[in-house]
Amino acid sequence: MSATLTSPPLPSRPAARFAAAGRSAAPGLLDRWLSTQATNLLRHVASLRRFTVEEFGKGPEAPSEAHVEAANKFIDRYKDKLVDAARGVDAAVKIARREPTGARLQLVLDRKDAVGQRILYVEGIWAFFFDLFVQRKSTFGERLRAVDRIAANCYEDLYVGMGAAQPTPRLLPVSYVQSGLGPMTYRRGVPITKLRRQANPFPLVYIPQHRLENVWALSSVLHEVSHNLQADIGLWERIPRDLFGRLIREGGLSEAVASIWARWHKEIMADLLALVFGGPGAVESLMDVVGRSRANTVRFSPLGVHPTPYLRTFINTLLLRRLGLARLADEIDAAWRRLYPQVSGEDIPREIAATFTRAAELVIDTMIFQPYAELAGKSVARIVTFGPAQMEMIAQGGRLLAEGKDAVGTPARFMIGAARYAFDRRLAAPEQITANFYRTLGRR
Repeated sequence: MSATLTSPPLPSRPAARFAAAGRSAAPGLLDRWLSTQATNLLRHVASLRRFTVEEFGKGPEAPSEAHVEAANKFIDRYKDKLVDAARGVDAAVKIARREPTGARLQLVLDRKDAVGQRILYVEGIWAFFFDLFVQRKSTFGERLRAVDRIAANCYEDLYVGMGAAQPTPRLLPVSYVQSGLGPMTYRRGVPITKLRRQANPFPLVYIPQHRLENVWALSSVLHEVSHNLQADIGLWERIPRDLFGRLIREGGLSEAVASIWARWHKEIMADLLALVFGGPGAVESLMDVVGRSRANTVRFSPLGVHPTPYLRTFINTLLLRRLGLARLADEIDAAWRRLYPQVSGEDIPREIAATFTRAAELVIDTMIFQPYAELAGKSVARIVTFGPAQMEMIAQGGRLLAEGKDAVGTPARFMIGAARYAFDRRLAAPEQITANFYRTLGRR
């Protein structure tokens, strides 16, 4: 049996009462609510104020005026549009208050919702910069300043060594503490999630807080800074191209193997630059990071951007040999092989293993010893010299750190290696080395 409804059902009594209430809402209450929406949005936009240098401290650990102004300009690009959009809500509110028809009220709601979402979008960017800078007023301030000094020293030595080829960037890397297992960096101009996928205005170097406790293991700072240097000097795209070509032409490698080395270029370049900037302590620090279980260290990943961890150490010791530090390279190689005595073709493809030394030597030559127009026709090795003389500077710095004396004569980029020297030889307690490290860099 079926039935046909000839008319819609009548609303229930509660629904009817709500509908009637909507039609006869008190004009005063609705008017006040409409007025409040425009005020709330305009004040919300105004809260995304420009930063001042003074609010993040006045000491040397405070962010530079240039970095604060860069953040302000970044936010201003969006804030001006927000003000206009919020005024659009205000205009809709004024019309609706004169005659609150259904269409006009709906326009207010739609504009309010759209503008509110846009404000939250920009507020996320504002909050990111605020959190970045306000850390400088915390107990991390002195330590972040030390990291910044090391980064600045790497930039200065490379750019000054180039001569007139390129001016040193005004906005140098800024360090930031975060939780997590490993450090990371965001390069200049790269869209990042924390900036709502907008281009990053200056390099950011993120350091896990526990790494700041072990200053002798901070060579990851040199590694992350080196990523930014490769990009800033214009070798981010060129190195993998040159590398791929040389490995095929001069190394006789297959395209498949050459493409793997080319894909590894960013991480290898950062490792090698870290070694040149900071000395062999960077290799030991790398071993701290990649020295894990056998499965995690020797197993090849066909799509990884990092070289197989087992191979990374040997790439670095090959550079040590070329820099005249063969004895130290032998010691590191021997220790590494003791940790991982058995590596087979099941772990690393045979073609990669068989051509490893030939390929790695070409990679090192391409990255460190070949001249580039981007480097004013010079090579990295010519601009940033490292050898036995620099090793002695690091050793002297390590002894001064252990004695609690001011190692002001030790370049900032050598300070991590100096701390490693003192720590490896147990010249002082870890706490003393750490305190003297930050105190020395804090005086510069």
